Amino acid sequence: MIANVLSIAGSDPSGGAGIQADLKAFSARGCYGMAALTALTAQNTTGVSGVHLVPPDFVAQQIADVFADICVDAVKIGMIATGDIAEAVAYALSAHQDIPIVLDPVMVAKGGARLLDREAVEALTNHLLPLATHLTPNLPEAAALLGQAEATSRDQMLDQAQALRALGPRYVLVKGGHLDSAESPDVLAGPDGTVWFDAPRTDTPNTHGTGCTLSAALAAELAKGRSTPDAIKAAKTYLSGAVAHAGLLSVGHGHGPTHHFHALWNASRKDAQ
Repeated sequence: MIANVLSIAGSDPSGGAGIQADLKAFSARGCYGMAALTALTAQNTTGVSGVHLVPPDFVAQQIADVFADICVDAVKIGMIATGDIAEAVAYALSAHQDIPIVLDPVMVAKGGARLLDREAVEALTNHLLPLATHLTPNLPEAAALLGQAEATSRDQMLDQAQALRALGPRYVLVKGGHLDSAESPDVLAGPDGTVWFDAPRTDTPNTHGTGCTLSAALAAELAKGRSTPDAIKAAKTYLSGAVAHAGLLSVGHGHGPTHHFHALWNASRKDAQ
């Protein structure tokens, strides 16, 4: 059977991040994707010019209707935007804690626009972190959730991953893409200890939606039954390929998107020759 994965996030009309990136990643990883929208954004590869919020009750209604009809194998949560929406999502998911719930705490867009109210950080911490089985913050997000300075070393990354895990998530993957190093290290803190995942840094401006894509791919791999370490490895390998092949796309004049279907489209092109 093909696994079903639900994304709860905002929309990106340019297709590189948010709901659009999640659905592409779910499909590329062999899952059936579904979506409950929390916000509409006006944005492109150069930045965000506007945000239109979905009423919290309607966000919850979307989630409830999906669960009422469809077997959901995993959930990915992205842009939440406000404390009221965070509480609505937590309420809607409170009866479904038997499946993986991957929380990617989207706070700031690639172009610098803030996508989470400062007041909403407390609601997200209090209501969604305890529900999450997997939390996937980057360095600025981890620091904001903890009210600390951004980590600048592996030791600080590890300390923050463990501190975040104490707030409720079973697993915390702190992503080190913002670290000033030749490698891009991520650290996983879980019930069995810590694991480091290192990957070479790809020199490209086409990184729009990388956080969304990694967390969506992780949710897809968990939905298919992979263990957490194996799911992270598969998701990171997929993202590395998507970033490495992003230059094959010609999308916009700013931070371009990753190539979600790099393996499928390249295979199709070869088959057609």
